[in-house]
Amino acid sequence: MLTKIDLCSMALLKLGEAPIQSLTDDSASAQLSRTLFDPVIDSLLASHPWRFATKTYDLNKTTDGDFVIPSDVLRVIKCSGQIVGNLIHAPSENMKILSVVRVAPEKFPSYFVSLAATKLAMEFCIPLIGDQGVFRMLAALYESEMQSAKFIDSTTTTTTAIDNFSLINVRF
Repeated sequence: MLTKIDLCSMALLKLGEAPIQSLTDDSASAQLSRTLFDPVIDSLLASHPWRFATKTYDLNKTTDGDFVIPSDVLRVIKCSGQIVGNLIHAPSENMKILSVVRVAPEKFPSYFVSLAATKLAMEFCIPLIGDQGVFRMLAALYESEMQSAKFIDSTTTTTTAIDNFSLINVRF
């Protein structure tokens, strides 16, 4: 089961640094890991509608007349109202939203693990080793892995049959 420590250690290894044993260590690596992990991973998850991180919610109106966006939502992909902060304004009584949500590292698919480790390595690079050349190399690797991860994510769904479509039925 993959943990925050595992991902941070993978990132540190990409930088040629020693892995960490705990996020509470006093080392610079552990301090960076505990400070940057959540915001970097949240940003990476929100950057694309990853299939493994999308969730549909059925929301009900609050007594104030708005819909409250659940706290684990990082990005609303689709809704029929106007988003203002963590609220959605809409005239209906019920609403369905499609969103990108926060996902625990143990639920990351393998193509996302590598991408996340590279993104973390980029964020750790300048504070830890201060080498612009390594940073540029990691940035190029990140772009390549992002493109690959998006492709894999977009092709992991099964196709559904089109039933009762007259143009298809005529052919047979």
